[in-house]
Amino acid sequence: MTPPAVGRWNDLRTRVISAIVMLAVGAVDIWLGGVPFAVLVVALTGVMVWELAAITAPDRPRDAIAVAGMAAACLAFVLLVAWQFRTAVLIVPLIMLALTPRRDRRIAVVFGAAILTAGLGLISLRGDYGTLTILWLIGVVIASDVLGYFVGRSLGGPKFWPAISPKKTWSGTVAGWLGAVLVGLGFVIAGTAGWGLLVLSAVVSLAGQMGDIAESWIKRRAGVKDSSHLIPGHGGVLDRFDALIGGVVAVIVLGLFLPLPLPTGN
Repeated sequence: MTPPAVGRWNDLRTRVISAIVMLAVGAVDIWLGGVPFAVLVVALTGVMVWELAAITAPDRPRDAIAVAGMAAACLAFVLLVAWQFRTAVLIVPLIMLALTPRRDRRIAVVFGAAILTAGLGLISLRGDYGTLTILWLIGVVIASDVLGYFVGRSLGGPKFWPAISPKKTWSGTVAGWLGAVLVGLGFVIAGTAGWGLLVLSAVVSLAGQMGDIAESWIKRRAGVKDSSHLIPGHGGVLDRFDALIGGVVAVIVLGLFLPLPLPTGN
């Protein structure tokens, strides 16, 4: 039998290698911006919609591919041709999700809307605020996830929401908030944002954790461990970017009502 201390970390090497590859690809596209960044986001959006459609209707693989293709096509169409009609255009793949027989249809539509909003939001934020805002967002999500992973597995303790996400602990959750604040502090010290970014970083961390929990809930109801097996050590693309979806959606929604202290610059 594998000792508990070893088993607890037996997936770490694979996770780290996959994370390094993802970070390298992401860093190049974020730095390039423009078309390369948009292409990456559109592709990831399509894959995540495919995973969502597949786990909520596992017996209809062709429908999942069709919905994913429509999601990617609609997002690209909005960016290239019909920005002013973005809401109407992006509803199309959601209607497809709603009309296709699947379990938890309403949940799938809501989460699909979050995926599409996050995809469009990332491209918009990169264009409007520059590279630093995207780096801050990703930094907050990564710090929250990494600290939550290590502290949660090391300290354990009471579960945050055991009925939905049985592995997530309060110790890891709070550690994630602190990690996010530290990332925000780094941008404040660098002079790229005001002190309000510390509060916003904690809020984005919480929203990211809610995105992670929401995806865990969908998978739990579908009876699957991972959204797919595309990324070694991480499961699917949705498994890796669920927290980023929550964080980006939080920024977009808050930005509709409040001036946000986002870091700016290229």
